Amino acid sequence: MRLIALLILILPGMAATFGIKLMRDAFFGDFYPLFFHVGIQFAAGLILLLGGLAFIGGFILFRDRKRNLTKEKYKNNR
Repeated sequence: MRLIALLILILPGMAATFGIKLMRDAFFGDFYPLFFHVGIQFAAGLILLLGGLAFIGGFILFRDRKRNLTKEKYKNNR
């Protein structure tokens, strides 16, 4: 089970890392031929970064809610 959870977290982590690389390359003027403009590359990198971080954060929050490790304001009101 832990191996599956690790694999689930590795893919969004790699996407977030690639997003940081895309933004860094766009900032310094190096761009991939896949993107037509440096601004589009930066936006794609930002989306990958935010998406990866949101997935990892949601995964950790879900796990902590399941184990009752969160404060009252983060618990489900069901």
